[in-house]
Amino acid sequence: MTIDFEPFDADNHYYETTDAFTRHLSSDMARRCMQWAQLDGRQRLLVAGKINRFIPNPTFDPIAQPGSLYAFYRGKAGADIKAAFGALDAIADHPEYQHRDARLMAMDAQHLAGCIMLPTLGVGMEEALKDDPVAAVAAFRSFNRWLHEHWGYNTADRIYAAPYMTLADPVAAATELEWVIDQGARVVVMRASPPPVTGRPRSFGDAAYHRFWATAAAAGVVVVFHSGDVGTGFFAERWGDVGEYESFSMSPLYSVVSVDRAVFDAIAVLVCHGVFAQHPKLKIATIESGSEWLPLLFKRLDKAFKSHGKQFVEHPHTTLRRQLWVSPHFEEDKRVAADLLGVDRVLMGSDWPHAEGLARPSDYEAELRHDGFNDDEIRLVMRDNALAMLSA
Repeated sequence: MTIDFEPFDADNHYYETTDAFTRHLSSDMARRCMQWAQLDGRQRLLVAGKINRFIPNPTFDPIAQPGSLYAFYRGKAGADIKAAFGALDAIADHPEYQHRDARLMAMDAQHLAGCIMLPTLGVGMEEALKDDPVAAVAAFRSFNRWLHEHWGYNTADRIYAAPYMTLADPVAAATELEWVIDQGARVVVMRASPPPVTGRPRSFGDAAYHRFWATAAAAGVVVVFHSGDVGTGFFAERWGDVGEYESFSMSPLYSVVSVDRAVFDAIAVLVCHGVFAQHPKLKIATIESGSEWLPLLFKRLDKAFKSHGKQFVEHPHTTLRRQLWVSPHFEEDKRVAADLLGVDRVLMGSDWPHAEGLARPSDYEAELRHDGFNDDEIRLVMRDNALAMLSA
């Protein structure tokens, strides 16, 4: 590390304790939400009464070492992803993965000023509950109380843990957002996916969600779209592919036709259905969703503006450069996002301590230098942009 400042990482993660969804869940909702069961000698997670496979090992014991898949994602480790994981560690040997005080000590050792702290298991649970809005609301309400109690939504202006928002019930979503803001939340996380409602599909731009977006905009809270099970497996499934989402087991076809589709569509909806126009102070960040979808989105929005200009209050590119922040994957050309959005809208995201991220958050510096970023730009991406985004 050659930088003379402490970075702020927009993409840090915890590994959920086994009571993350159950600690505050009422017993009468357990069967519709989350339960643990011993099956074939293993502790398995049941969601909506079915074994959930989003995370193959939802207890996270043992766990892969941070950055162990670096060579794999650089295309230098062959096709055997299981072998690429290497040696695994006992979760008990890493309290910093699950406990706040230990994490602060780890951040001190990493010379990390602060981070946005995001779920690991949590971003894959809504898809399993999409047909039961009442259960989805109950599950994530419980989860957010665990997060507040276990991590805190803002610890010493260093750890900004993001409560999870489901739009399954518009009124409940707005009420929950107001509650987490009252508890100090500066960032929230949700799926880049259509709201899981019964009946006719709803857009983010539906009038029912006006209160939710208005509340986020007025408070200056950052709404993060994070990768996970976003329900786009059907794009590959309709071609005969396996549709069930399991981390690190996606097919090549899924990677081609589905992996970027959700975030592309979500940002397009926010622009085309008027959410950004109605709420010009709304802040959206895409984390761990890469940036390779940006050039096509910019191209398509420019074409839409030329054909339907009267339906936009301004050019969509202007809108995105004001209200969107993006964290590119380390292996991508990050200059592409900087050139499209502006370097002040690019965020460092190490994905620490995940296997598919970096071994150390500060390693992001080398990735930026690889793409030609200078010292001033590196400070923006690795610190100043995130701090400015989080300010009210």
